[in-house]
Amino acid sequence: MPLSRMLASVAALSLAGCATAANIPGPTTPITQTEAQQGAQLHPQLLAEFGGAMTGPQAQYVEQVGQRIAVQSGLGNAQSAFTVSLLNSPVNNAFAIPGGYIYTTRQLVALMNNEAELAGVLGHEVAHVAARHQQRRAANAQRNTLLGVGGAILSGILLGNTGIGQQLGQAALQGSQLLTLSFSRAQEIEADQLGIRYLSQAGYDPRAMATVLASLAAQNQLDAQLQGRRGASIPEWASTHPDPASRVRGALATAQGLPGTATNRDTFLTRINGLRYGDDPAQGLIEGNDFIHPELRLAFTVPQGYTMINSTRAVTVQGQGGQAQFSFAAYNGNLDSYVQSVFQALGGQQQRLAPQTIQRTTVNGIPAAVGTARVNSGNQQVDVVVFAYEFARDRAYHFAAITPAGRAAVFNPMFQSVRRITAQQAAQVVPRRLEVVQVRAGDTVQSLSRRMAFDNAQEVRFRVLNGLTSTDQLQVGQRVKIVVRGT
Repeated sequence: MPLSRMLASVAALSLAGCATAANIPGPTTPITQTEAQQGAQLHPQLLAEFGGAMTGPQAQYVEQVGQRIAVQSGLGNAQSAFTVSLLNSPVNNAFAIPGGYIYTTRQLVALMNNEAELAGVLGHEVAHVAARHQQRRAANAQRNTLLGVGGAILSGILLGNTGIGQQLGQAALQGSQLLTLSFSRAQEIEADQLGIRYLSQAGYDPRAMATVLASLAAQNQLDAQLQGRRGASIPEWASTHPDPASRVRGALATAQGLPGTATNRDTFLTRINGLRYGDDPAQGLIEGNDFIHPELRLAFTVPQGYTMINSTRAVTVQGQGGQAQFSFAAYNGNLDSYVQSVFQALGGQQQRLAPQTIQRTTVNGIPAAVGTARVNSGNQQVDVVVFAYEFARDRAYHFAAITPAGRAAVFNPMFQSVRRITAQQAAQVVPRRLEVVQVRAGDTVQSLSRRMAFDNAQEVRFRVLNGLTSTDQLQVGQRVKIVVRGT
């Protein structure tokens, strides 16, 4: 549930822009004491905001690869100088912060097809830190840091003079995206070039940067198709990886002529076999238009044509008619004061925001309260709605929604869909995981695709997951990934 908004020095894998061949930058300055202190302070906050660090053999493997590639940067002379974390997050993301802290999500690892690609993604992120890209844009990033955490779901979104979509869009960002501005075109090129150099120095095939970018481009196109969006690029509010397709040729040009051949594909597939894919039941799962949280015993349904982004603290709902987030805040047993406190958090310190009315109601047997306010946002008026639900004397949840004035009713079906689920219904929620299988005689893309644990787009999902084009076929003995149900 996306509510991360604290760490302005996070270096997201921003894949916008176009890499071209150029002179690869030279050595960098080692980690300073100040950077080490900054990283140590931010690290636990980042872990908390991105689902926590995974443990076990898969996390240990990612750590080993990340440390091996990071040491090539010159930021530290020993692999122990770097802390590499595999995050329990269902979004495609990777980033690094000063002090030697490197991160990738399990979802992004699942998209990769060999160890060199893993090293390339982490190397790209280390390169942003090594080149001190965060410091070059610190003044701008500072403006994005104090948007609040915890119950302050949309704090600051009504400030400034931008339009409704951009404002709530900012609040809907995954943590690292909200906390950083986009790297410049030149910085992205530099990070690509440095990351490719790290690959080569470590003995990996330097072309791996291009292949993982191609997989991200294909995933972006698939996401656009599944979400009914025009064009293949992920909108700013939904992903830290906008349109990597234009970067592929530049990465290939940079890699040309550099030494290194290792991809370690078989090792990689063996080590990630069984990795959780998609949502973690502990954070709730998105199933079509439904959000189901088996541990909290709740569910709701979004309108047709709307998309959901799920993270550790909020579910963001996005569509043409408006935007919303479902989350929680401290609850003292009084729904009226709960609604008022959410409005105060929305307004932030610079704007007093209060509901014009608060009405009590009941939704599917759950005590509820709804507050509304109409406010000026730039050159237009918007309606802000907080719909809160009391699930227990000490536990409440709420939607915070924003729409153009007079159009808040678009979310009424969603507000009315919040419901409790039974223990039996909760037990029926089964997560997905990766399974690595070997192609046998008679297996085809089509036959293996039918084993994918999805109700739609099975073949294209299978092809994207395995880095296959629309015309690639399978060879007997080849190992591929499928997504199945199971813990």
